[in-house]
Amino acid sequence: MPGTLHTGADMIANMTPELKSGMYVFVTINDRARIASLTAEAIGTFHEEEGMSLILPLEVARKSSLNTDQPMRCITLNVYSALDGVGLTAAVATVLGDADIPCNMVAAYHHDHVFVPVDMAERALAVLVELQRRSSAVMGGNGL
Repeated sequence: MPGTLHTGADMIANMTPELKSGMYVFVTINDRARIASLTAEAIGTFHEEEGMSLILPLEVARKSSLNTDQPMRCITLNVYSALDGVGLTAAVATVLGDADIPCNMVAAYHHDHVFVPVDMAERALAVLVELQRRSSAVMGGNGL
């Protein structure tokens, strides 16, 4: 894909974090019928030995009587990061950890997505914007 970045420095300097609207929860389900009925509503799934993990919109989980105790917001990193790129996930998780903000990283084909607790989402976005600003300044002020 044209414009795909591979180095940590390039990915961080160009990550352009964006706080998405909506709230989500991570759930795990073993019942095949429930999995089938909810998969179309999920924004992400992963099969684990313990069951199917789904990332669901909060309201979908509520309507399905699933655990909604840990609602999250999603911050999308709007950089085309290479699947074999090194450094972006580590830098993001580290800077958020240093700010005492828990995160769940989800890497998809085009972008990485950072799920953080709802009440920490704005602060997490500010931390990531600052990380990008510092990285871009080191690279000469404009990334790529």
